[in-house]
Amino acid sequence: MRDYKIERNTLETQVSVRFNLDGTGQSKLNTGVPFLDHMLDQIARHGLMDIEVSAKGDLHIDAHHTVEDVGITLGQAFAKAIGDKKGVRRMGHAYAPLDEALSRVVVDLSGRPGLVFEVPFTRARAGDFDLDLLREFFQGFVNHALVTLHIDNLRGVNAHHQAETVFKAFGRALRMAVETDPRAANIMPSTKGTL
Repeated sequence: MRDYKIERNTLETQVSVRFNLDGTGQSKLNTGVPFLDHMLDQIARHGLMDIEVSAKGDLHIDAHHTVEDVGITLGQAFAKAIGDKKGVRRMGHAYAPLDEALSRVVVDLSGRPGLVFEVPFTRARAGDFDLDLLREFFQGFVNHALVTLHIDNLRGVNAHHQAETVFKAFGRALRMAVETDPRAANIMPSTKGTL
């Protein structure tokens, strides 16, 4: 089973993550940032992955360190859970709509961190959550998961809907990328022989 648990402790945050790539879409989330919990739940449900995240951070300052460090720790857990990547599809893509909003996410388990984040939020906040932090979450994830990730919000009026479509599409794209390919069992999906 591709399942990994990790803890990351700094002077700013203490984060514990368990990431099961072969789950059923269950989540147990307690980051202290309700909007982040809501977004992480989208990854679990739409990616059919089980995700547990517990975080304590310096929320008396703001949510920046917590959101970023959850992304980092989730990326570290993902990198360990996916293993050597033999037999996986490697690349995945998904579109996700929510009412007027539509997003596209494309991921490559390339071994090279890269993020293109084109999400023109229609406002700066969803409730009291600073939507700029979502880029920080994904940057932390790709840097430590060693994936290339393209995120495009194609349209949207409601900023909450825009964010939710991004996370739904991310979960589905990741699910596709980590699926085992029955035609390529134990084959490294790269002409280089490694990822």
